[in-house]
Amino acid sequence: MSDAAPPASPRPTSPDLGRATIARYALGSIGTGGFATLPGLVLTYYLTDSLGVTALLAGVIVTAAKVWDVIIDPVVGAWSDTDLARHGTRRRLMLVGALALPVLFALTFAVPPGLAPAAGAVWVLLSFMATATAFSLFQVPYIALPAELTDGYDARTRLLTWRVVVLTVAILLFGAGGPVLRRLTGDPTTGYLLMGIVAGVVIGLGMLIATGVAARTSRTRSAMAAAGTSAAEAAELIATSVGEEAPRRLGADASTPGGGARDNFRAAGEALRRSRPFRALLATFVLQALATGLMLAGAQYLATWVLRSEDAVTLLFVALIAPALLAAPAWGVLARRIGKERAFAGASVVFAVAALTTVGALWAPGPWLYGSVALAGIAYAGMQSLPMAMLPDVIAHDAARHGPGRAGAFGGVWTAGETTGFALGATALAVVLASTGYVERMAGAAATQPDSAIAGIVLSFSVVPAVLVAASLVTLGGYRLRRGDIESRTP
Repeated sequence: MSDAAPPASPRPTSPDLGRATIARYALGSIGTGGFATLPGLVLTYYLTDSLGVTALLAGVIVTAAKVWDVIIDPVVGAWSDTDLARHGTRRRLMLVGALALPVLFALTFAVPPGLAPAAGAVWVLLSFMATATAFSLFQVPYIALPAELTDGYDARTRLLTWRVVVLTVAILLFGAGGPVLRRLTGDPTTGYLLMGIVAGVVIGLGMLIATGVAARTSRTRSAMAAAGTSAAEAAELIATSVGEEAPRRLGADASTPGGGARDNFRAAGEALRRSRPFRALLATFVLQALATGLMLAGAQYLATWVLRSEDAVTLLFVALIAPALLAAPAWGVLARRIGKERAFAGASVVFAVAALTTVGALWAPGPWLYGSVALAGIAYAGMQSLPMAMLPDVIAHDAARHGPGRAGAFGGVWTAGETTGFALGATALAVVLASTGYVERMAGAAATQPDSAIAGIVLSFSVVPAVLVAASLVTLGGYRLRRGDIESRTP
């Protein structure tokens, strides 16, 4: 008999991603885009310019709600993994979140008129924390789904590209439409309430539609399971190619989903500890979320105090999203040609340059700002779609080395990092406003801002985000996964 080694088992093919699956998954981004955009845009402004809350306290409220996200997201991720193991689907938590969020979102903007600023601040804090919990129940398993819907490198790019197309539409819908709804009643108090009700219902509907894709995963071969079938053969090759330590199997004392809160956090910690590509990608995304969260929170202030029109925030969002809608598929094409990580770096450089140019508003504010924002929108499409397409690759790489079943833990850490970045963006803006003498006001009251506060608003929208994105390019340099590392599962 021959001593030759038996041939390697053929790599299983990915399940076909039909148009219906892609469309339903993408529609979930109506919810994620709405929740990420509208509170980030108006919540701090609602606190400072309608409820009379000081800028610093407003920043504390937004940060506290997001710190809660950091606590709950890894736990939700472990719950989601347990649901998948027991029931073959992540749908249950997604459904609860989709149904609860509309009511809680509306409550956040339903502070009764005449309430003292401190009481209004507590109302917003508790309501927004509850809303964030509902959002986590949906978002964490939603983020984990692409790695289970397909294990194809390019298929994931296509799935996530169309998700970001819908995401950009959602940003436009909520970023431009939210302020319009707020003005319909002619009264800030009822206007914010109307905005909260309508936006909450639309967000919930987008989430509800996407839950059907989670049900489909129970009838589809999991990419995590497929990765696990060849993990022993592929682990050494993959570890060598990305320069990581030798693979090890997770034991009973390692990150095992399905335990108590302590085990849930251990699962999240293990995901960070053992995956160098995940750490690099997450650090990059968090820094960029901080930059874009800072710009998002500052957009309403820029419109009101620099462009001298609250309505200008709608034009800013049109300038941002219209180019992004066209650019998102183009970034996917570029990624297939030069690699996701290179395209991601290119998008980041363009965004940093575009943000930096807006510093000219210190001396000559005017309509030219919309051109800089449009260039940032082109880059923003790539900065959203490409890391989202890289995350399933990271999850599949980890499953090949350590075994399947922990996509939810990765999704929980990722969501916690994203929400933290956006929250710190609002916090950074609040600190700048407070330190530069921003004057808060109650709904309908007039105020005059000092020149120092105007300068702080412009710098928060330009120089600071550009520096943060430049720093993210350093962390991106630590991401070493390439197409061959994902597609070559067997030696």
